[in-house]
Amino acid sequence: MTSVLISVMLYLLAAGLLMRRVANGQQTGTSGWGALAAGALLLHAFYHVLTWREVGGADMHFFSALSLVGLGMGTLTLAVGLRGRLGALGVIVFPLSALALVIYANTPHRSHASLDWRLQLHAWFALLAYATLAVAALLAALLWMQERALRRREFHEWLRALPPLTALESLLFRTIGAGFVLLSATLLTGILFVHDFFAQHLIHKSVLSILSWLVFGALLIGRWRYGWRGARAIGWTLTAMALLVLAFFGSKFVLELVLQRG
Repeated sequence: MTSVLISVMLYLLAAGLLMRRVANGQQTGTSGWGALAAGALLLHAFYHVLTWREVGGADMHFFSALSLVGLGMGTLTLAVGLRGRLGALGVIVFPLSALALVIYANTPHRSHASLDWRLQLHAWFALLAYATLAVAALLAALLWMQERALRRREFHEWLRALPPLTALESLLFRTIGAGFVLLSATLLTGILFVHDFFAQHLIHKSVLSILSWLVFGALLIGRWRYGWRGARAIGWTLTAMALLVLAFFGSKFVLELVLQRG
């Protein structure tokens, strides 16, 4: 638990430094907060590795998956921030990652040792896809806030900490593109490696995931062919992400926590 406490402290310190910079309208850069976030992420990952060694296999159940998605979101936020693009995203992501880790650390741990490498590959693709697209959803929310403030001529200090609208929008679509590739790999490995969708209660999860994939795909085509942007892009992104949340965490919540089917 020591690694958890230190990781949470580092997450919150990194978020606090970023919040102060954003509140003052300063560019976030990577000074200070980057090292804190990197330490938090390493300890976060280390706790999962230690736990999986204790239980005899990778834990992919609800709270572990939630924590792993938080870890993925934090890693992507750090990677983007290191390039000087949008470290301010850490004000939201790092506390969420810390919360997900705390919840996981305080719940029973179970292994998925019975899963062979093909199903584990499918699960890892899914977690990476959800983490990437969750960051895209947060970028869409920031883009909406930025557009709304500019339309109302409300020139807040925090606006200066964000990239220009066009740069933020470009980052949003690149993130969606990466997440779409990972989501495609998730669906493909599911088709190839999952043999009985009905017996494993995966039909509703698969249908919602495919619907999300279709919405993200249509958005990327609309961007490429018709130059979609602004409110339309934001709405489609958030709709697709809502479907994905229902597909993965909604179905896992019902199956594992309500129906106790693991």
